[in-house]
Amino acid sequence: MRTAILADPLDFDGWRRAARAFRLAGVEPAMARFVVAAGQGALFEEGNGPPAEVGGAFTAPRAFVEAAQNLIQHRSEDRFDLMYRLLWRLKEQPDLMAVLSDSDVAEAADRMKGVRRAAHKMKAFVRFRQSEDARGEHWVAWFEPAHRVLQSTAPFFARRFSTMRWSILTPDGTASWDGDLMRFGPAVDRSQAPAEDEMEEFWRTYYASTFNPARLKPKAMRSEMPKQYWKNLPEAALIPELTAAASVRTDVMVSRPTPQPNARFQRARAPLVDRAATDDLVPDTLADLARGVQGCRRCPLWRDATQGVCGVGPKTAELMVVGEQPGDQEDLAGRPFVGPAGQLLDQAMAEAGLDRDALYLTNAVKHFKHEPRGKRRLHRTPNAGEVQACRWWLDHERKLVKPRLILALGATAGLAVLGRKVAVQAERGAVMVQADGARVLMTVHPSYLLRLPDAEARARERALFVRDLRTAIQAV
Repeated sequence: MRTAILADPLDFDGWRRAARAFRLAGVEPAMARFVVAAGQGALFEEGNGPPAEVGGAFTAPRAFVEAAQNLIQHRSEDRFDLMYRLLWRLKEQPDLMAVLSDSDVAEAADRMKGVRRAAHKMKAFVRFRQSEDARGEHWVAWFEPAHRVLQSTAPFFARRFSTMRWSILTPDGTASWDGDLMRFGPAVDRSQAPAEDEMEEFWRTYYASTFNPARLKPKAMRSEMPKQYWKNLPEAALIPELTAAASVRTDVMVSRPTPQPNARFQRARAPLVDRAATDDLVPDTLADLARGVQGCRRCPLWRDATQGVCGVGPKTAELMVVGEQPGDQEDLAGRPFVGPAGQLLDQAMAEAGLDRDALYLTNAVKHFKHEPRGKRRLHRTPNAGEVQACRWWLDHERKLVKPRLILALGATAGLAVLGRKVAVQAERGAVMVQADGARVLMTVHPSYLLRLPDAEARARERALFVRDLRTAIQAV
């Protein structure tokens, strides 16, 4: 028996070197074994490993190499043996990987399916929790993948959360992204991850609000959301209660009279907008981003809004102005700042000497949050969870536009841009440089000026607002 010692369970280069030497030396699969035992070479007899130098050469088909790179992530102890058995048989059967009826090929295909499924579940069930360290905001997730898919799946999260600083901790190792580089580290235990954060309640509320008891299919639900992942999903605690109450809620839904649609809202038609879900879209352009916002499902606000409202302005704008959310008129028009607050902003910008066409105007939240009240849709302030959910789009807008200065209008914009609660009046008017180099100037939202009942106070605040706009011009 010849034994090859590998450095770790994902030591593909080590396995490839040993397998190549075994095959060139004529070591049959039954006489070759691969052991993950770094630092324990003394356990094996001298000269019992792969030969150091063997003459000859051979090539393996690409299909086998790709399959082997996938198979090595499987947790089965004998995966290395299966990989070598396939490699050995390729000598006599170069097209072996295409013979799906072959028992070894079929076994490999079944294990690769398990690895792909583990990667899919990781993409679906990783839940980041907000934390702080010396560098500021840091999102940390604990996950226990069915197979060793952390390294192959981590780039997905780097693309999707490219502007966040995050870490995924697993029993196999850690992956960390700082906005530029991915780093992999040793395994840790569950205690290294934060237990919960303020997003937990948002997740539970969102899950409960989207749970449709009339469409409950327990078997299908457990297949898509296996119980092994429930312990790390905040919303999973609701499943027993929601499932138990499903039949009662369904009866109530069936017996409830059909509500009459609001006639005014029915007349309000947005332009033709494709609102198909865009869960996996990572925008590379502002056009991609606009399409992604229309299909966004990151929070429930999309359901009651006429359409998503993206930012407008040149991609090369040096100044980005961030408001709170689209209002009633913006929701219908599909453009930001066209209502009363936008008109006041236009007047103040003209007074300060700012050219609206040279700016990039956007909002922290892209869908209109409101409450129907008779014929009116009353504005409701987005909560922290909704702001956080939509921050992903704003971060991509910032990354694409690369403004020299961001002017945040009001507390919601401040929360979205700075990632923390702000005291607008105390922090307004001064350029703040963030850890990532972004320069941010806080001021009030124009709607704040509209709400001031006292004319004298309104005039004073308006003057201060124009002063802040002039400061922005000087800071760009």
